[in-house]
Amino acid sequence: MLSKLIKGTCAALALVLPGAALAADYPTHPITLIVPYQAGGSIETMGRVFADELGQALGGKVLVKTQPGAGGKIGTTAAAKAKADGYTLLFAPDSTVMWPAIAEDVDYSLDSFEPLAEVAVLQQALVTSKASGIATFEDLIAASKKGKLSYADQNAISRAYVNYIAKKEGLDWVAVPTKGGGEMVPFLLGGKVDFAWSGGSHNRYLDQMNVILAMTAEPLQTTPDVPTIQSKYGVAMPTGATVWAPKGIPAEILAKLTEASVTAAKSEAFTSLLNDKLGFPAVAVSGDQLRQELDQVNAGLKSVYETTSK
Repeated sequence: MLSKLIKGTCAALALVLPGAALAADYPTHPITLIVPYQAGGSIETMGRVFADELGQALGGKVLVKTQPGAGGKIGTTAAAKAKADGYTLLFAPDSTVMWPAIAEDVDYSLDSFEPLAEVAVLQQALVTSKASGIATFEDLIAASKKGKLSYADQNAISRAYVNYIAKKEGLDWVAVPTKGGGEMVPFLLGGKVDFAWSGGSHNRYLDQMNVILAMTAEPLQTTPDVPTIQSKYGVAMPTGATVWAPKGIPAEILAKLTEASVTAAKSEAFTSLLNDKLGFPAVAVSGDQLRQELDQVNAGLKSVYETTSK
C-alpha cells in the first residue's frame, strides 16, 4: 500500500512539475546562439564573447551560428521558427526584431520572441573614410549637393533613417546593401561607397574613419562631440542589443536563461569587450523593465514608419 502511495505521489509530482525537472537538467546538450549578421561586425563580435560567458553561467556550451542576409532577417526568421526548448537563441539588435515586422512582410514580430536581457547599447552612426575628404556631416551635405553619393546600407531600418535625412535635405543617396559591419568596413575603406551606416564597427577603425553623425538620441561614448540625429532632426534609432528566445519557451527554462544572460552581461570579459574595445555602454536589463522599454521603442518605430512611408 505504501509502495503504491509513493509511486502515485511521484507520478503526480512528475505531472505537476515537468518544467522544473526539465530546467534542473538544462542544458543537456549545446545551445545554438544565432547571430543574424556576418562575421567581423560588432554584433557578431559581441555574440561570440557573450556565448562563452553564457555557457559558463549555465554550465554548458553555447555555439555561435552566423546566419547573415537580408539585413538580419534570415537569421532572425530562423530563430523565430526554432523549437522553443531553450536550445536556440538569438543575439540581435532590437531594431532587427521589430522594424521588419512594421515595415515589411516577414514571418516574425516582437511577439515571436521572449526577450531575455538587453546587454549593450549600440553606437550607431554615419561614418566616412578619412581618405574621402568628408570629415563632418556638413561636408557630407555639401558634397551630396554637388553629385549623387552612395552609402553602405545594412538593413531596412538603417536605410529608412538615412532616407529620412535625405528627404529632409532634398538629397538622393544610393544605398549599397552590405551584410553587417564585416562587409561594410572594406566597402567604405576600399572606396566602393562614399559613406556608411555603422552599428558600431567604426569604433575599431577610428584611425581610418570619421564619425560624422550619431544615429542615436544621446551622444556616442567614444565620440561625444559628434552631433546626433535627434538634435538635428528630432528622431533617433533604437539602440539596444538583446538576447532573445523563441516564444513559448517553458517558464522555468526562461527564468534560468534570463538569470544566466544577466550574469553573462555583467561578466568581466563581456563588459571589457564593450567598454575597452567596442566603445559600447554595457547594460543588463531584463524582466518587466525590458518588456516595457521594448514596447515603447516599438511604438516609436511605428510612428517613424508612418511618417517616412508617406
